[in-house]
Amino acid sequence: MSIAWKGIVGASFTPDSFDAYCHSLHWLAWRPSFIVLHNTAVPTLAQRPNGLSKQHILDLESYYRDDQHWSAGPHLFVDDHQIWVFTPLTVSGVHSPSWNKVALGLEMLGDYAKEEFDSGRGKKVQANAVAAMATLSAVLGLDPATMRLHREDPLTTHICPGKEHVNKQPVIDQVQALLVVRHGGEHSPVVATAKTPAKASSTVPA
Repeated sequence: MSIAWKGIVGASFTPDSFDAYCHSLHWLAWRPSFIVLHNTAVPTLAQRPNGLSKQHILDLESYYRDDQHWSAGPHLFVDDHQIWVFTPLTVSGVHSPSWNKVALGLEMLGDYAKEEFDSGRGKKVQANAVAAMATLSAVLGLDPATMRLHREDPLTTHICPGKEHVNKQPVIDQVQALLVVRHGGEHSPVVATAKTPAKASSTVPA
């Protein structure tokens, strides 16, 4: 029995345009409780010197849908240039076995068990991920402190998003600081309608 594929958005955004985009959405059928942070591991930053392209996103769609036979993938792929929306943010995705039904999944381009997270391109990926999480926290009324790393899922063996370089509290602190800058620390849920955005091109297996 085949699993119905939920489709992708496949559009890329700057932090500002992603913020505007999320404020146009409505979460009616499904509403996440927190965000799970991942890294792609493969591909690495070195394997994607220019970040992710539309074709990479489309390749990822084929990988999750046709090879893995999943119903969806993660919600976001973030590189050092942009924020890609993959699985529509208003429906549940597939990214962390314990938390698929209750959390948004954000994948950062890179292998942060080996690549630097606090300098160079990794730092730019981190900044875009923090901006995306701040937007989602504000729009959905999520407490940034509830963010979890994929490796904290009791049903996974992955060290994602990089045990060597990614520490949770500094990321949470950055999200909270950005919320203060943007909103004076106030963020309340937005009542939204589940409009599924028009599909655009974009995605990643190596």
